[in-house]
Amino acid sequence: MSARGKRKDEEDHASEGDAPPSKTFKKDSDDTDEIVVCEISKNRRVMVRNWQGKIVVDIREFYVKDGKQMPGKKGISLSLDQWNVLRNHVEEIDKAVNENSSGD
Repeated sequence: MSARGKRKDEEDHASEGDAPPSKTFKKDSDDTDEIVVCEISKNRRVMVRNWQGKIVVDIREFYVKDGKQMPGKKGISLSLDQWNVLRNHVEEIDKAVNENSSGD
């Protein structure tokens, strides 16, 4: 494994698909420009936020530090243009997922 491998304190996310994601639609109390849209798993969430004056869709892992959820390095922030491209291809993505998972 490379030097950028898993950290020892990182949890394994093998059971992410066990429970449906929860939708929270709430503003984060620490930053009024962040809206948590849904929790994908225990440590992953989708947020819409204002970053450097631009609206982004942020899909990111979080970790706990001093009892507080903090954003980690693992994740992606999509500009509205990038989000729209992804959103417009959801049906094609679903089709590809279904084709690749039919043998399981």
